[in-house]
Order: sequence, then structure tokens, then C-alpha cells
Amino acid sequence: MKPLAYMTAALAFATSLSAQDRWTSLGPAPITSGPYTGRVAAVACSPTNANRYYVGGADGGVWRTDNGGTAWLALGDSLPSTAIGALALEPGNDAVVYAGMGEANYANHSRHGFGIARSRDAGASWQILGESVFAGRCISRIRIPASAPNELYVGVTPAGGFPARAAAREHPQRNGPFGLFKSTDGGASWQHLTNNLPARDCTDVALDPSNASVVYAAIGDIFGHAQNGVYKSSDAGATWTKLTGGLPSGMGRICLSVAPSQASRVFAALVNPSDAAGGGASTLGVYRSDNAGSTWSSLSSVGSTHATYGWYLCTSAVAPSSADSVLIGGFNLRRSSNAGSTWATVTPPHVDLHALEFDAQGRLLCGGDGGLHRSTDLGSSWQPLNNNLGLVQFYAGLSVHPNNADDILGGTQDNGTNRRTSGSNWTSVLGGDGGYTGIDPTGTRVFAESQGTGLLFRSVSGGGFNSVGSGLSGRNCFLPPYEIHPLNPLLMIYGTERVFRSSDGASSWAAISPDLTAGGIAAIRALAFAPSDQNTIYVATNDGRVQVTRNGGGNWTLVLSGLAGWPRTMRSIRVHPTDPARAWVVASAFGAVQVRGTRNAGAAWQDLDGDLPDVPANTIAVDASQGDPVMLYVGTDRGVFRSTTEGLRWESYAPGLPNTPVIDLIVDRANARVLAATQGRGLWRMRLLPREQRATVETR
Repeated sequence: MKPLAYMTAALAFATSLSAQDRWTSLGPAPITSGPYTGRVAAVACSPTNANRYYVGGADGGVWRTDNGGTAWLALGDSLPSTAIGALALEPGNDAVVYAGMGEANYANHSRHGFGIARSRDAGASWQILGESVFAGRCISRIRIPASAPNELYVGVTPAGGFPARAAAREHPQRNGPFGLFKSTDGGASWQHLTNNLPARDCTDVALDPSNASVVYAAIGDIFGHAQNGVYKSSDAGATWTKLTGGLPSGMGRICLSVAPSQASRVFAALVNPSDAAGGGASTLGVYRSDNAGSTWSSLSSVGSTHATYGWYLCTSAVAPSSADSVLIGGFNLRRSSNAGSTWATVTPPHVDLHALEFDAQGRLLCGGDGGLHRSTDLGSSWQPLNNNLGLVQFYAGLSVHPNNADDILGGTQDNGTNRRTSGSNWTSVLGGDGGYTGIDPTGTRVFAESQGTGLLFRSVSGGGFNSVGSGLSGRNCFLPPYEIHPLNPLLMIYGTERVFRSSDGASSWAAISPDLTAGGIAAIRALAFAPSDQNTIYVATNDGRVQVTRNGGGNWTLVLSGLAGWPRTMRSIRVHPTDPARAWVVASAFGAVQVRGTRNAGAAWQDLDGDLPDVPANTIAVDASQGDPVMLYVGTDRGVFRSTTEGLRWESYAPGLPNTPVIDLIVDRANARVLAATQGRGLWRMRLLPREQRATVETR
């Protein structure tokens, strides 16, 4: 097996390219109709400088503002992971930043990390700590006692996904250990804290602000476990006691907060266990202790803050100057000004909330799926702080207008489907989670979707979007894939567990396949027409099967099984533009054959990994315009790679591209460019280089 691509802090690149031959961001930063950006998973505020904040993107890395959110600076784009789960500043020195890599929110796109990144110069440079201890998992929280700046408490959870840990991409260290870890030397070495503290998902950590020896840990396996609960140590983590005294059983995820002005007051927000499909995780309750955890009172009037997916979002905070003012965040934000007796809903303009912090002026900051918002009145009103904060998470399914290079359409995580008209100007055209998009070869019909089977919408000649999902049914990969044939603007295919076809531009649909999965909950995650033959279709399912029809769905042949990958929709198949028997597939997992090719419609496959680093590959694009060997482009969890030898050798095609997952690629020969849709840093463009010009020279 090839060595892991991430086993060093960063790869060093030397480039011979001119300045213009680098990736350029096309936004959105933010989506102008929000203004929203992608998910902010962590926030840290300077305790002395009210204008200095750090935020961690779910897959967008670390950013800093020094002017209260008017503008942001991206930090550490070359870190081994831009999935950030936790941030903390050294007490007394806001230039020392700790970033926990791996986003601990359990979604299929909550990717694993590679340890803790530490900067001593406000993010200008970084050192990686604890990679061998934490790689393959996620960091939920970093806490540092005010009186002990070299002591770090770190909560560790599995990577996200349904099935569990799918977002770990088969990383060899994905299975643990989990729980609470401590360092007494600034992260140089680590101790796994046990002694009656379970080595299970530690979803939150809280400290007593008046006593550095008192630590609270939330053990909150999202599927529920008998060992779940709130634990307390009074000797700096040496021994632990499970707190009961009024807390219920049957907990899932847990979040904690301690009142800064009254250290004996502790709040615990509890979520019901999730079922295997990611449902059922509603609010179990919010509890308050006024005696440092000895006994607890139920604050039942809080209502269901977490909808049915509290496994994904749970956060709480107490105002620094009032122990009675507590906030609980989930799907919405709930505030109590009387220690939990009554509650008000004070949700920011965008729901799905993940981080709550107070700045040095006592203003409330809330990070969520719509970016960062600030309130000066504990949530009664909000101000967006998303200007040039480029954290948008695209899904697969980018499309470009055939007659206008500026007109680009893409679906995003919890920020709908958005359309670019010029520069970095993007506007929302459809809500929900935006998935695959399509613009037909004439530019007349435009398609967008939201999550779920049949939620497909069409706009004709610039009009509004109307539903065209009637006749579509079955299981889905959250956002089902579909495709328009490049030579026939009326011919489309759509994937559930079966393939559906339309011959009238989506006005009607008919199934042309049986169930192409092995059953259960599996569905089609990728499909592709052969551009030169509308009767040849390739399909990949999220249980690892690849099937092909050569007669428009009359017969299907299983040509590959065990193809590793993400359970969500991907653009993981491409077909040669003139030879329908030639196709390529990629695998999104460590330790797998990342790139395969066939010249006989799947009867045989050739491994085309060459010297590609062992890194999950999400999407593939093909440029056959210069003959054989074709040029292959692969979007990975670590940028873009190109092969001019059809897989024999690979080079990084990444000058200027942040080290963030690339989820979709388009080789746009008409406009001499490559487009890369990232799941964390928006859309990027680079000039399409000729075969003989290398993108980078990589040194290891």
C-alpha cells in the first residue's frame, strides 16, 4: 500500500508557473442573497481584543478577522486537513491558536482530521501535534485552563456518517481511541484519560473557571449507550465520577456549559439517541445544576430545539456577566434569561447552529450552516459577518451554460442551489440542500433539486422553477444524481435504486432498470451517459456496484463490485467523448484503488493509480481533445491531480488551491479552463494547461 498522503504537516510544492496560472476563487463569499456562507463549526474570540475572532470551517480551514468581521483572512490553507472541529486560544495570548482537525458533527460530510494544529503567530504558520494520536477521527472541543496555558483537554469522536464513520474514508486510524485526552506540555505529548471515564465519543468538555482542577466531560455516543452521561473530575482528570442526581438515562449527544460568573452553575443539553438512518435525535431535555453537578433540575419548557437530528448539532453557552442567561443551539436557538424557567426563540437568519461564543465586549457570536452571525442583545437581533468568508460547501453536480462562461450553477450544503452571473456574485435560485444541477445543450432548460427523491425542478427560458419530479420514486443518496445527454437536450436519466429516463426534458419519467443495488437502503450515487451513444449508461451505487447498459436499459451488466466511496452522490464516473466502451471510475477511500479505467465497457478494468498519493478521490474529469493517452483530472480530499499519461504518472494540479476536498470537476475546453467545486471553499478556476506544461513539481 502506498503511504498516506497526509503523514506530514504539509507537502512542499515548487512551481514554474506564471502568476496567472494559479487557481482563482469564483466564490461565493458570501451568497449575495443571504448573505450566507458555508458551515462554521467552531469559533474562538480574543478575551482582550473585541475585534479579533477566529472561525473554523467544516471543511474550510481556519480564518481570522482583526476588524470585528468586516473582512477575513484565510489561514493555513496547506494544513493536512481543512475540516475543523474545535478552536482554542492560549489564555493571555490570542496569537497562540489551537485548531482541532476533524469536524465532530457526525454528518456524511463531517470529515476526519489529522491531529491538532498549533500556531504561535496568529495563524501565519502552523505545527501539527498529535497526528499519530488523533488522525482519522474528529476533535469536538479544546479547553485550556486560564491558570495553566500548557494544559489542554481535547474531546475526540469518530468521523461522521451513516453508516457510522463513512466520513473517515477508511482511514486506518478511524476506529479509535475516542474519549478525552490531556496534554500538560502544550500538545507535545498526550494522555488518554480513563479511570471511570469511558473511552467513547466525548462530544463536549467544560471547565470550572475558578478551579483548574475541575473538569466536566460529556460522553455522548449519538446512537445511545449505557455509558453515555456527564462525568466530572475534581483532580484535573486523574479520576472521574459519573453525575446522576436527576439526569435521565437514554442520552445521545450531549453539550455542556458552565456559567463564567457562577462556577457552580452547569447546564447540560441532552439529545435523544439517533436511529440507524439519522432520525429520532430530538431534544431529550436541558438540565441545570447549581451545585457543580451534584444534583440537576429539568428545564422542560425548552421544547424541541434539535428537530430530529440533534446528533448533528448541539451547542450551549452562558453569558459572561449573567449566570441566568443561557443559550441552547440546535436546529434553532433558544434563550432563557431566568436560568431556564422560560425560553424564547432567538434563531439567527440561518438555522442549523454549531458554535456559540462571546467576544471581549460580551457580544454573542453564533456559527452555523449559514456562516457567522453576531448579536449585541443576546439574539434579539443579528448581524451577518460573512463578507469574503469563503466557506461554501458544494455538492457534486456543477453545470455551465453553453453560451455564457460566467453562468455557472451549483448546489450547496444547506444553502440551496446558487447561480453565478459574474465575478463572485451568486444568488439563490432554489432552497434546501442544493444537489445536482443541469443546463441543457441549448441553454433553454435549467434544472435544480433539493434533498430527496423526486424533488427535481425545471426552469424554461429563464422562467421560474417548477416541479418535474412526478413519476420518480425509490431510495436516494440524499441528493439523487441525474444527467442530460450532451447531444440531445430532451434526453435525461435520474437515479434512485433504479434508473429513470425522460425523453421530453423531464416532463415525464419511466424506469429503465431494476434495482441495481444489492438491496437494503442502498441507492445510485453516480451515473453517466456515453456522450457518443445515448444507449450506453454507466451507474455506480453506494454499496459499491458498477453496472452498464449498452441498449438503453434493456439489459444491465454488473461489471464491478466493492468500489469504495462516499455514501452520498458523487461525479465518480466519466465516459470517453467518442468511444462508449471507454470509461473511468474513482474510489473515495484510503487504501483503495483510486482510479480505474476500462476499454471494453467494464469487461475488464485497469488500475490507473500510478504514483497518485493514497488519498480519497471524489471525482474524475477527462480531456480527450489531444488524442491518446487522454488526460485525466482527479478531484481528491487534497486538491486536484492530473495525469498526462492516463494514470501512469500523476502530478499535483494545485498551485493556489486550498487544501480542501474537491467534490466536482469540469474540464471546460470551450473556455480553456478547469473548474473545481470544493466542499468547503467554494468554486475555483484555473487555466487549462497544455499537456507538456506541468502544473507543479512536487517534492516530498
